[in-house]
Amino acid sequence: MNEELNHNTIRPLYGERKIAESEIICFENPNKSRNYQISIDLPEFTCKCPFSGYPDFAKLKLTYQPKEKVYELKSLKLYINSFRDQKISHEEVINKIMDDLIAAANPQWLCLNADFNPRGNVSMKLELTHGNKIN
Repeated sequence: MNEELNHNTIRPLYGERKIAESEIICFENPNKSRNYQISIDLPEFTCKCPFSGYPDFAKLKLTYQPKEKVYELKSLKLYINSFRDQKISHEEVINKIMDDLIAAANPQWLCLNADFNPRGNVSMKLELTHGNKIN
């Protein structure tokens, strides 16, 4: 049991290592002949303000229509968690996430919403879209 305990206390911790190594993984769309929409909620997004270093919290919602690939959820979770300690503005981080999502899967249509929690009586919402939505 001591060996197991020692293994789990190696620094950085196993979760921190997984987050540091994260990348968005995709797999083949199981039904390319059907147009459909996928929604993914990421309610615990965090990053840090590049000016104050204070943490920023947001709820992200990713909605997309896949073409060739769909996003693998665990890799997406780890990728999103990789921003936790980064000092980056709301606008920059959401645009970076959008660029990385497009590069990974090139969906037919993609919408990324970010609803940042209020700080100092000010809140911000961002919405970015890519591609053409098929109704």
